[in-house]
Amino acid sequence: MAKIHLDHISRVEGHGALTVTLAEDRIQDVKLNLFEGMRGFESVVLGRSYAEVPAIIERICAICSAGHAVTAHMAVEKAMGIQVTQQTKLLRELAFMGMTIESHALHIFALALPDFLGYAGITDMSVDHPETVRLALEVKKTGNLVQEVVGGRAVHNVNMTIGGFGVLPSKEAVANLREKLSEALEAVDGVVDLLSGLSIPTYQGEPILFKAVKPAEGFGFFGDTVAFSDGTEFPVEAYKTSFHETRIEHSHAKQSTRGGEPFMVGALARINLFGHLLTGKAAEVLRTLSIPVPSTNAIYNNLAQVVELVYALERASAICDRLLTEGIQPEDPVGFEVRPGTGTVATEAPRGTLYHSFSLDEEGRVTAADVITPTALNQASAEKEIALVGKSHFSSGEDRLKELFEVTVRAYDPCISCSVHLIKADGSAKSTLQKKVIG
Repeated sequence: MAKIHLDHISRVEGHGALTVTLAEDRIQDVKLNLFEGMRGFESVVLGRSYAEVPAIIERICAICSAGHAVTAHMAVEKAMGIQVTQQTKLLRELAFMGMTIESHALHIFALALPDFLGYAGITDMSVDHPETVRLALEVKKTGNLVQEVVGGRAVHNVNMTIGGFGVLPSKEAVANLREKLSEALEAVDGVVDLLSGLSIPTYQGEPILFKAVKPAEGFGFFGDTVAFSDGTEFPVEAYKTSFHETRIEHSHAKQSTRGGEPFMVGALARINLFGHLLTGKAAEVLRTLSIPVPSTNAIYNNLAQVVELVYALERASAICDRLLTEGIQPEDPVGFEVRPGTGTVATEAPRGTLYHSFSLDEEGRVTAADVITPTALNQASAEKEIALVGKSHFSSGEDRLKELFEVTVRAYDPCISCSVHLIKADGSAKSTLQKKVIG
């Protein structure tokens, strides 16, 4: 019996390891270890005032801070029965789109694309593809700008508050942002042909159980119901019974299953469940990239993120147009009375479903807190798909298996925390995973 062990999964946001145990003719065991230290944010907010919760919770992640900020504000407001204005909803959604643009651009171009072009990382890739890298960085920068305009800064916003916004963006800032979004959309158009020509590693997959928030209207990232690809649906408040979390010895993250079956969240899940609701250029890109639906290959999550990147750029542009047409109305946060209650909200962050649930007492202090991130939801699914990849490519040799295992983990775009590691499994300047670009 032999083992393939990767001390660090390269090109992911954070530190993780992988151990795959091989029997004579099969994959016997897969352990994906997300081994960074426990963060403890849920414990930190206990006993604190409702007003402090979002600013603390959004520091779980720098890449997805806007997603945590929006979701935390919504959960606290739900607990106290606060109804915000339509303008506040639009501005928060705009910030959410900025986060999606930034995160998807980072993963697609800097973390995943080197796999398919045969490079160890974006630095090596930039030598031969400088224009692609330049455009990618411009798109990511636009996502940062969206968050800066709405939230006051690109990371860890300071403008959102319970009931609305402390500071509203100016008309001039939104108009300038609209122009930058148009430029970013053109930049993405320029590389879709390259992305559509990528050869995706194949393996003998099995049906994947997908899960995502059912959008309230059209394609989107907000809703009150969670849907699975087998047709079952649950209200977001029933999240503790709609799937089961289990502590495992080999990882600091819990594993999530439904009826003992792993499920996948993220862009590929959203495209499989609700991709038919896409319109505009996003729908065109979905057809161009030919993502199989129903999907049995988790690596297609990379291309699903491309579709969502275009969607987020289009949606952010539409929100800006509406704000500019209707005018940004000066308004204070809505008034409210502090009261006890529990608020549970699920949103679709770049990597998948994000849950925030907070209970408050009569003084508005937190008595219970629960935050479940997409990476934790995906851990069991990732291990299942790694085993299937190994089964299909068992005879390919250890170096090839190492590369395919890393490609599979990266396809999930796990957000353990920010990472700068670029590990070369074969010790060469370029990865031996040389995928051809078609056309």
